[in-house]
Amino acid sequence: MATGKRFQGIVRSVTLSKEDMAHLLTMPLDEIDEWSPVRVALLPDRGAVAQAMATSMVNKIKENNALGRITTFILPVGPTAQYPLAAQISNAERVSWRNVWTFNMDEYLDWQGRPIPEEHPMSFHGAMKRALFDQLDSELAIPDSQRWFPDPFDPDAIDKKIEEVTSGEGVDICYGGIGEHGHVAFNEAAGLMAHYTHLTPDEFKNSKTRVLPHLNPETWARALRSPLYTLCPPGAVTLGMKAILGAKRIELATEGVVARIAAMHPPTMDYPVTFIQEHPNPKETVTLYLARGA
Repeated sequence: MATGKRFQGIVRSVTLSKEDMAHLLTMPLDEIDEWSPVRVALLPDRGAVAQAMATSMVNKIKENNALGRITTFILPVGPTAQYPLAAQISNAERVSWRNVWTFNMDEYLDWQGRPIPEEHPMSFHGAMKRALFDQLDSELAIPDSQRWFPDPFDPDAIDKKIEEVTSGEGVDICYGGIGEHGHVAFNEAAGLMAHYTHLTPDEFKNSKTRVLPHLNPETWARALRSPLYTLCPPGAVTLGMKAILGAKRIELATEGVVARIAAMHPPTMDYPVTFIQEHPNPKETVTLYLARGA
């Protein structure tokens, strides 16, 4: 038998002992920030979370407008309560969004892989128009050419545009929510894909915009709780982890069990959101807005 010859393994999944997981899941909310590599802002309820995110958005735009710079955001549909608040503040204070570029995280696709129409009740294009784009006064509003969504027929286009307008430095702030099983956008736990493609954590963290013909069954299970479940599209197109993790700042709204996992579980492909803990100087550049009363 040959000696000294071994393949070097790559750790793909990280977990906790049952004792540590129990501690993570039962720890008092006020102690989470102390245990987390990222900043955990504990707020009274979802309304306060929405207000904090809206204020963050408007303040960044005001800061960049004063410096003559463009503003670049990655935006979610979920949560959306922050958008009307941001529009109200901006209209009242005459804060212009004319130099803002928005890059939405994702959009649903129908059974033939086409984006669902804006009139569909689950359309993210439609949701953004109703919650934000059409809420801004016309003279303050974002030009249509600066409102970007991932395109299933040209998935590289949005990544290239982010690279172009940010000079490769990443967007100013990535806002978002966290899915119940730890996904950000539709970057879900890799599961069988990791097994059959030998996908490594580094490859996953550098993933680009891509089409998902079939959503994770757990995502479908969530949809079944909605009165619109019969309309839930089967697929999606999503920004990859590279653009999200490459943002200069990351600010996510969260609550419940997944908030604890995002904040404290060691980074793992099993819960993609945990990779935010590896962001440069995460206590200063990553914020989880945690609703206490949710």
